[in-house]
Amino acid sequence: MAVPKKRTSISKKHIRKNIWKIKAYFIALKAFSLAKSISTDNSKSFFVQQPNNQTYSK
Repeated sequence: MAVPKKRTSISKKHIRKNIWKIKAYFIALKAFSLAKSISTDNSKSFFVQQPNNQTYSK
């Protein structure tokens, strides 16, 4: 016969949610830092291929 699981306490639920929020915050911070370094051309770990807009006349 199936027995229902015990209910998770509110404090445990808050702890898990806060851990998730902290992880998301640091991931967003890292992504913003990378975007900022790319936009200012100071990136040392991310390479962006520059478009070649030169036309050659023969």
